[in-house]
Amino acid sequence: MREQTAALSEVKIQSKISEQETLLNPTSVLVETKDLSVHYGTNLALDQVNIQVREKTVMALIGPSGCGKSTCLRTLNRMNDMIPGIKISGRVEIHGLDIYAPNVNAVNLRRVVGMVFQKQNPFPKSIFDNVAYGPRLNGLKNRQQLAEIVEVSLTRAALWDEVKDRLDKSAMALSGGQQQRLCIARCLAVNPEIILMDEPCSALDPIATAKIEELIYQLKKDFTIIIVTHNMQQAARVSDDTAFFYMGKLIEVDETRKIFMSPSNKQTEEYITGRFG
Repeated sequence: MREQTAALSEVKIQSKISEQETLLNPTSVLVETKDLSVHYGTNLALDQVNIQVREKTVMALIGPSGCGKSTCLRTLNRMNDMIPGIKISGRVEIHGLDIYAPNVNAVNLRRVVGMVFQKQNPFPKSIFDNVAYGPRLNGLKNRQQLAEIVEVSLTRAALWDEVKDRLDKSAMALSGGQQQRLCIARCLAVNPEIILMDEPCSALDPIATAKIEELIYQLKKDFTIIIVTHNMQQAARVSDDTAFFYMGKLIEVDETRKIFMSPSNKQTEEYITGRFG
């Protein structure tokens, strides 16, 4: 594992540095949680989590099953709102604005914060209609504009060349890896600022996984990405920063290369090296 992660030291974080920012803060904080706690009924799922996600980087959330990482991810676009008996305290801020404030519309929020789920979930429609679904929902009806959005989104999702001659065919006929990239294209079609990914490669073979990982690397030039993964090698390959969760607590968060090569917390080291989890 350490041999695999040693390559991280050669990876340079690509970021645009403004005149106001310093080398110690190469990109601005886009997402921040402050003392974020989540209860499912009487069960404490997240306990006062404080985390910052930098703009146009990839943040990986890691930890054993049931540690709270998916719960944390879903607080960032208020997907947890639909769960009966849930109680959320603390703050989740995007651009410094509390997304749980009474005046924030959750539907509008999800246009800014898109999500790609663990299991690929294309609609039982054509490839074209899958990607055009969001723009149409937002009121766009012009066929030429929709076609342009579909092409750009599929190109960004590294799928256009594979499907451009069968856009009217059912999305359900695509392979699993293609379906997942289609779901990413569908997410991109509404031009979100942040993309959440909950175990996006868990059901894919190694070749399809490699394509998704390469896609993530390309997308971070334009988007901020937060990914939940059980795969330590994947977290090491695709992320700039990593947060380790255990039993609802954020144990450690830092640059990925430091988390994997010289973690500050012994518990983090034991998890990274496979001693538990």
